[in-house]
Amino acid sequence: MNTGPRTLADNEARVADLLDREWRLSIGGVGVPAVTGAIYTLTTPYGEREIAQVPDGATADAARAVEAACGPAEAWAREPVLSRAAKMMALADAIEERALDFALLDAIDGGAPIGIMQLDVTMAVEALRYFAGLGMEAKGFTVRSTQNFHFTERYPFGVVVKIVPFNHPFLFAASKIAAPLAAGNAVVLKPAEATPLSALMLGELCDQMLPRGLVSVVVGDGPEVPNALVRHPLVRRIGFTGSDVVGRAIQRSAAEVGVKNITLELGGKNALIAFPDADPVEVARGAIMGMNFTWSGQSCGSTSRLIVHEDIADEVLGHIADQLRGRQFLSPLDPAAVQGTMVNRKQFERALGYIDGAIAQGAQLVTGGAKVDSEGGGLFIQPTFLDRVAPDWPVACEEIFGPVVSVLRWTDEAEAIRIANSVDYGLTGSVFTNDIRTAHHVARALETGFVWINGAGPHYLGLPYGGWKDSGLGAEEGIDELISYTQSKSVSVLL
Repeated sequence: MNTGPRTLADNEARVADLLDREWRLSIGGVGVPAVTGAIYTLTTPYGEREIAQVPDGATADAARAVEAACGPAEAWAREPVLSRAAKMMALADAIEERALDFALLDAIDGGAPIGIMQLDVTMAVEALRYFAGLGMEAKGFTVRSTQNFHFTERYPFGVVVKIVPFNHPFLFAASKIAAPLAAGNAVVLKPAEATPLSALMLGELCDQMLPRGLVSVVVGDGPEVPNALVRHPLVRRIGFTGSDVVGRAIQRSAAEVGVKNITLELGGKNALIAFPDADPVEVARGAIMGMNFTWSGQSCGSTSRLIVHEDIADEVLGHIADQLRGRQFLSPLDPAAVQGTMVNRKQFERALGYIDGAIAQGAQLVTGGAKVDSEGGGLFIQPTFLDRVAPDWPVACEEIFGPVVSVLRWTDEAEAIRIANSVDYGLTGSVFTNDIRTAHHVARALETGFVWINGAGPHYLGLPYGGWKDSGLGAEEGIDELISYTQSKSVSVLL
């Protein structure tokens, strides 16, 4: 495996090599420009300088990607499961060999630290291998309702569309194609327009390692490409990860042209509830880890509400301030970097606006609260904890997608649970307590699809991940995801 250089200078040199090229869409097994020849400019959030010119796809590019995938989809569906698995394993091996390159592209493209992006590539490889090994589980069953022979079989949908966000560019690009491929589908992947480079390079690798045209990668600067993919009549299965606003738009657009099967992994305004018997040091550590400050809180699963008991609140906040003191804000290509930038100036200004608004309403600043004047000019915001926040303030009930945590104090358990469940989202939740009865009682009471007890942040291979309420439809990262990319057929043989 290519573990790569260990210095900032070496990483910068390698990135310069990776960017010195022409970027292309992957359609039908080959790299192509947009039909119109249009391009758009990418800038890095570290220094806001131009780094690449990317094909600006449109409806015609989306259509040719779907249509070019139909033949490969039919052939792939007929291929034996173990043969499909072997090819997916070979793709995982090839990604592992180029892991550093994918991570470097994500770091310069999206502003997250190189070390964290390397972990993302590792998790993507694990997901590909996991789903490759699950392929045989997409199976049917028999029913003995009569003396005849009744059974079910599972079939792939054909061409699947996957639309992924900017915050984990390569992790989502590679891991989200795994279940559809293992189930026997072809995939058209649409990466975020802000961070498409690693996905475009993944498309090139898929052209080499998989049947040509089985995976296509199409990007455009705006909603035209995803809307065209969602509305294409040959697409019956769609998976989207992103905001609830866009998720609802995808549902509406798809419903206007057909009945389509859609998985949505959407936003969150997730609560970490800390009980008075919990260790304040561990609560502080969990609050920081759960907020995913490594990529500046730009994660749908981040625990952006700290609902802490009054008895330990001051001590917890003191430990949070101590643990965040002296944090450095370095180039995302620096191996020592621990926190990334905001992805672009729009997100940067939006997060700062929420902080200013909360302080104007009376919130007390515990840590952070301002932009960082970094040497490289990155779009950094200090990790921010705002105390004495009311549950109905915008900062406490709207998804910010930035490094901002609202602290809400409580004395009554029922009130803490009510506050946690008071938002429209229901993705993740966390409970810190040493009482096992309390832990399970509160975990059951939380209206979320994923809960940590005495922890926050990590996902676990094979454990389903998905949200309730406005946080989504369906679950991913486990066997449920594999089955969701198949459709069932019942057969009765009359004897």
